Amino acid sequence: MAETFSGGCGCGAIRFVCSAEPLAIFNCHCRDCQRASGAPFISAMAVPAASVTITGQPKYHSVPTDSGNTMNRGFCADCGSRLFARISGRAQAIGIHLTSLDDPNRYHPTMDIWTSSALKWDHMNPSLQKMAKGPPPH
Repeated sequence: MAETFSGGCGCGAIRFVCSAEPLAIFNCHCRDCQRASGAPFISAMAVPAASVTITGQPKYHSVPTDSGNTMNRGFCADCGSRLFARISGRAQAIGIHLTSLDDPNRYHPTMDIWTSSALKWDHMNPSLQKMAKGPPPH
């Protein structure tokens, strides 16, 4: 049985608990993640959606993605913390921002995805697997 882990937003209005191990842990360099974060990439994990319990009410913002799906980004409407991502083509999984974890050092990225959109000045860890587009479906 997987160990649970938890996290939440900066003000504490939204909390979550996950009871499954991550399906994938990655740095996403797509333009949408760059715009949403104000940074060169977002570090996140994908977990089974059914394994996550959320307390509080995240607000979601939806945008089309380069893959043709819809990205639904969940954040706290009170403090603005970015927490979740749900992709229409991957309804069985939910993305969780690593920085929203209570212990963000517990997990670390194993791959860089959407490297085709990476900023030229961003120095990626050479030891991580690189994918020009998104990861294959789980």
